[in-house]
Amino acid sequence: MYARILVATDGSDLAGRALDHALQLARMAASEVVIVTITEPALMAAGSYAAAAGAVFDPMPEVVEAQQKAANDLLAAAARKAEAAGIKARTVLVENSFPSDGIIATANEIGAELIVMGSHGRAGLGRLLLGSQTNNVLAHSKIPVLVTR
Repeated sequence: MYARILVATDGSDLAGRALDHALQLARMAASEVVIVTITEPALMAAGSYAAAAGAVFDPMPEVVEAQQKAANDLLAAAARKAEAAGIKARTVLVENSFPSDGIIATANEIGAELIVMGSHGRAGLGRLLLGSQTNNVLAHSKIPVLVTR
């Protein structure tokens, strides 16, 4: 059915549910799972105040390092969950990218046959509509997308 499933995670509860669903699908289809997370451009993560003020912002190394550590910790936890479920999984960290762009690019690069992601992430926890990143993936991916809630 699906030889390779990409699941996107950002650490939110809904992303955790998407990972659970992807692992269940992988078990049924004997699929490989690729878990991806994205670090957004450091300017967005720490420098938006400077950009809003019209200042030039050079991302602080500490911000970039904190993003990388958080992303690697998130991926390690997801990989442990997959391993505990007996699912072959690998992780991918895409740095300095907008989430939807990184998800689609990674899915294409690895030859994913399905993308699994939550209906919205950390930035959209109270939203009734699809999150903007999920909506962008749905709109632009040529690969089937399974959206979980």
